[in-house]
Amino acid sequence: MSSHERQPKRPPADANHFVLTFENNRLASELFGQFDQNLKLIEDRLHIDARARGNTVSITGDVQATNVARRALDYLYGRLQTGGQIEANDVEGALRMAQAADDQLVFPALEKKAKLSMSQISTRKKTIVARTPTQDAYMRALERSELVFGVGPAGTGKTYLAVAHAAALLERGAVDRIILSRPAVEAGERLGFLPGDMKEKVDPYLRPLYDALYDMMPGDKVERAITAGVIEIAPLAFMRGRTLANAAVILDEAQNTTSMQMKMFLTRLGDNARMIVTGDPSQIDLPRGVKSGLVEALQILHSVEGVSVVRFKDVDVVRHPLVARIVRAYDAEGAIDSGRDN
Repeated sequence: MSSHERQPKRPPADANHFVLTFENNRLASELFGQFDQNLKLIEDRLHIDARARGNTVSITGDVQATNVARRALDYLYGRLQTGGQIEANDVEGALRMAQAADDQLVFPALEKKAKLSMSQISTRKKTIVARTPTQDAYMRALERSELVFGVGPAGTGKTYLAVAHAAALLERGAVDRIILSRPAVEAGERLGFLPGDMKEKVDPYLRPLYDALYDMMPGDKVERAITAGVIEIAPLAFMRGRTLANAAVILDEAQNTTSMQMKMFLTRLGDNARMIVTGDPSQIDLPRGVKSGLVEALQILHSVEGVSVVRFKDVDVVRHPLVARIVRAYDAEGAIDSGRDN
């Protein structure tokens, strides 16, 4: 059933109302979505009324909510005009960004009270657009800083965006190689006891990084790059003594590094190298009493020039909405347990 066929909602007495007109009928249809599903999503998220008729949409509701809808729809239409496509996740992202348009970000991502301006990472295979203000800040930090820490809960895109940025740097010749690293805590870093060659030993621990790489680059190119050493699998335990130059280096699951491992890794930084460190300080798997190298590094390096720290929160989770609620529930329980311990 089309949105203009639904029974109208009773607007509040102080409701704001306006009509948006989009010149291209085909793009307007794509903007509204099949059976106006994108408009329905906007209605549900903002508690407004949005009714399509041809290439126009009539919007009624709270002033702030309707302004958010306007900014989001204007942005999404502009994206379609430049040849892009939009899905439900893109609509969700545009709404998050529009709702944050008046917020003061660490790295300003929006023209205040104007059109949305979202950062993006482009490779030959895919273009990724920021879906939250923190993702936008993270992308900007990746472009301008030599060392970036992306920390926060699972599902916020911190690792995926790091790999996307590394792939983009490699494609445009800004670096010569990509180095992926992750502490194999589950194996106690005793990788020599695991069967197979080095790639087979560490594949299970680096699978999320591989998955992101294959999203960014054609599969055959990824395989050839690995074979040629352009994409290198470098277990953290095997990086001591190296200098990493002309490379995009990613350390994932960094909360499971020890203080010594983290210092060793960070001091591998060579000329024309970019380092990205990702992790979730709330998910430390180290033995009790062993301090996380990530937690320590964040305390020591937060004000060092050339270092950017971007902190994701549960509101930045871009997976299923239930994931954000799960993260909040666990965080709340953790706070209660911490209070009991004190």
